[in-house]
Amino acid sequence: MKLVLATNNKGKVKEMSGLLAAFGIEVLSLNEFPSVGEIEEDGDTFLENAVKKATVTAGLTGLTALADDSGLEVDCLDGAPGVFSARFAGEGKDDRANNEKLLALLAGVTPDKRSARFQCVIAIAVPGGPVYTAQGACEGMVAPEPRGDGGFGYDPLFYLPEYGKTFAEIDLALKNKISHRGKALAGALDILSKLSKEESGGMTTVACRDF
Repeated sequence: MKLVLATNNKGKVKEMSGLLAAFGIEVLSLNEFPSVGEIEEDGDTFLENAVKKATVTAGLTGLTALADDSGLEVDCLDGAPGVFSARFAGEGKDDRANNEKLLALLAGVTPDKRSARFQCVIAIAVPGGPVYTAQGACEGMVAPEPRGDGGFGYDPLFYLPEYGKTFAEIDLALKNKISHRGKALAGALDILSKLSKEESGGMTTVACRDF
């Protein structure tokens, strides 16, 4: 099976490629589809954004499309940054700016009030057909300062008490197993397996829109 993965986030490309390689899925780039431009993420939930991106991409490419939307929810911030995780500090800002804003908002908040979770929704849309979804979550807390050099986004701040490490400190194999994206992808792989069996010739090409 071939999967066209489109995102400007190199960390997600690396992470998703590692997750998919074990299942014999060849990752390609959606750069081969220049007609697919930027799709605005204007939904109120991860589900709405993922479904919109998958559906629009399927319509523009004529291929089965896979999209994901994910982010960090902090309980004491009423679920923020949530769907605004990638642009929490403002449009055009980077991971460091997002992390700095989050830490500033949590200044003085005690460890027992810093609970959080990563959420991920993956949507798979068939051109002119149904949309399938899979979801995953990973519970943790926000650390008082960044730790680790791995991962991307909020990984240096997302602390896992049971491992005593942040997402940026654990190895990629473990992260792929326990992460929100890994859990959602496990469900998505079941969907893709069923869809591939329905395809004539035994192969499905999947277009994956910006995450």
